[in-house]
Amino acid sequence: MNHASFPDPPSRASVVIVGGGPAGLLLSQLLHGEGIDAVVLERRDRAHVEGRIRAGVLERGTVQLLRRAGVAERLDREGLPHDGFTLALDGEALRVDLRALTGAGVCVYGQTEVTRDLIAAHVARGAPLLFGAEEVALHGLDGAAPSVSFRRDGVAHRIDCDVVAGCDGFHGASRAAIPAGALQLFRREYPFGWLGVLADVPPCDHELIYGNHERGFALASMRSPTRSRYYVQVPAGERVEDWPDARFWDEAALRLGPAAAARITRGPSIEKSVAPLRSFVAEPMRHGRLFLCGDAAHIVPPTGAKGLNLAAADVAVLFEALCAHHRRGDESGLLGYSDRALARVWQAERFSWWFTRLTHRFPEMDGFDRRLQRAEVEHLRLSEAARRAVAESYVGPAAP
Repeated sequence: MNHASFPDPPSRASVVIVGGGPAGLLLSQLLHGEGIDAVVLERRDRAHVEGRIRAGVLERGTVQLLRRAGVAERLDREGLPHDGFTLALDGEALRVDLRALTGAGVCVYGQTEVTRDLIAAHVARGAPLLFGAEEVALHGLDGAAPSVSFRRDGVAHRIDCDVVAGCDGFHGASRAAIPAGALQLFRREYPFGWLGVLADVPPCDHELIYGNHERGFALASMRSPTRSRYYVQVPAGERVEDWPDARFWDEAALRLGPAAAARITRGPSIEKSVAPLRSFVAEPMRHGRLFLCGDAAHIVPPTGAKGLNLAAADVAVLFEALCAHHRRGDESGLLGYSDRALARVWQAERFSWWFTRLTHRFPEMDGFDRRLQRAEVEHLRLSEAARRAVAESYVGPAAP
């Protein structure tokens, strides 16, 4: 594919960012604001990157970071502020008032839209955002002069740099470039996935509803006042073809409870897919001059919507460290990047694991486990301190 409408690769840059998803694009945009030159390499084409359907609950820190990057105009205009969410257990609803408990809320704005805004900002300033970068390979990571090679439109290229930011996801080249003996991997596979439906129908509520039913988990979410996103828990390996729209809507309505079901507007799905659930962390998140961000270093279950927010938190830490290095030659932030990022990563892993255990049905669960779930929800109902702890994890910390 011809990518001539985008800039040609330079031979050198301060930072080469591998991966043109929201983490890589956000880091590039922030660095640009500080006068630090960066190149973004993305394997897929622009249409593919902008078309990926992802989650869309942004923590306050992520919103603050996007504003700092100068890409929040549409977010501030079209994003949906949420001051709480509802947890429904067998149809009985408990609302967690985020604003009252923490003084902050979250914003619903699709990751797809965040990506489009970041790409538009790069194109507008003629930034080196290079789609179609294939056969990416990282070199010299243990030394002071790393480089990245790749092919684009059949032509071989190499970019010398000071630092490589690996933002290319779980299956990307960045983490694979680290010697196996230098990494410790932590994994947790879940025996179910989320079957998601996107439909052009109004949401059944103005906030998210997390449903815990004896038949499994369900989530009522949205992308706009006229576009809804619903999920139901399904066994691992479930086929989308086995879920016609009518079956999906029946199941979602049952699991979310009668109050929500009465407000559900059914309509044809415009996208339907099954996402597996897993937890994953690679330690450390730094190897020499390579710094991992986002899914390249960690995966969380989508329960609690921490994936994009955790990637943005990595970017904030790395951005701060790169600024100190660029301005003062201070390496301390780069050397401490992994420890600082991982401290937040494991807090998010803990919350996502806890929220998943609270809201899902696991195959091994018996009556004792079910009653523990009920007791946990009742504890939240009775204890403001418990609700505040959940709310603090849900809204996340402010941007540094």
